[in-house]
Amino acid sequence: MPGPARPIFDLTLYLVAGSDAVAGRDLLPVVEAAVRGGVTLVQLREKQGPRDAVIARACALKACLDRHGVPLIINDDLDVALAVDAAGLHLGQDDMDPVAARAALGADKIIGLSAGDAAEAARVDPSVVDYAGIGPAYATGSKADAGHAIGVAGISDLRARLALPLVAIGGITAENAGAVMTTGVDGVAVVSAICGATDPEAAARALRRVVDATRS
Repeated sequence: MPGPARPIFDLTLYLVAGSDAVAGRDLLPVVEAAVRGGVTLVQLREKQGPRDAVIARACALKACLDRHGVPLIINDDLDVALAVDAAGLHLGQDDMDPVAARAALGADKIIGLSAGDAAEAARVDPSVVDYAGIGPAYATGSKADAGHAIGVAGISDLRARLALPLVAIGGITAENAGAVMTTGVDGVAVVSAICGATDPEAAARALRRVVDATRS
């Protein structure tokens, strides 16, 4: 008999956002503007602050995204994901075991795992993980421990190794997103290209236009 149905999601334009990424602005209006511009999935990455405050922020963000039909993924915090009934959880290679995360979340939630090289790609189990975030494609200042840039060639190599949906991340902008999309990834993930933009909606729209055009 077939196993339980896996969740449906769209990696086309994946926004990774947190209170430290929005240049002192309120997080919710920035994210909502980005969604109006074409963001299809949002990850909340909050590494600091009291747990109650993070949960409250996640809950408010989920309510906002629910109105737009956009799923909320929580970065590396199972307790927050469970507390707000988020759509899923994104894990780094040094975070909790994806098998344990799947057991806690259930089959209907999204689990993503980061991979930056062949060794990390080999640890991505498609029977447990729904998508992989691969990169960094280019040098990035948005994540201090992102590792060295692997470029389009590195993204292409990981695409060939991984038989599941992939989203590329790391230094991606409207200017280079097209080159990244030619590797066959399912979408691009960004932080500063949208969160740091004066007009997040326009920035998201510009990125979405490139991704859609390259794919078509």
